[in-house]
Amino acid sequence: MKHMVTVVIPPLLRSVTGGQSSVATEGRTVRQVVQNLERLHPGVAARLCEGERLKPGLAVSVNGTVSSLGLMQAVPDGAEVHFIPAIGGG
Repeated sequence: MKHMVTVVIPPLLRSVTGGQSSVATEGRTVRQVVQNLERLHPGVAARLCEGERLKPGLAVSVNGTVSSLGLMQAVPDGAEVHFIPAIGGG
């Protein structure tokens, strides 16, 4: 049985996903989700990751919870994943 999740695509990434606002894909960790998104929409990983980490200033939310685990964050079946810019203070 497949482990499906929904990734909500932020407006700045929609040019890479053909304008789609959400994409269903597989993955048990954020890393696997990004790898599968990259297979579906080449160029996504370069916009989200820098080496083996999320880009600085980018956070990931799984089912509404932001974690400091980044790409290692577990993703439960049926989860909704958001990539969001970190909000800086000043």
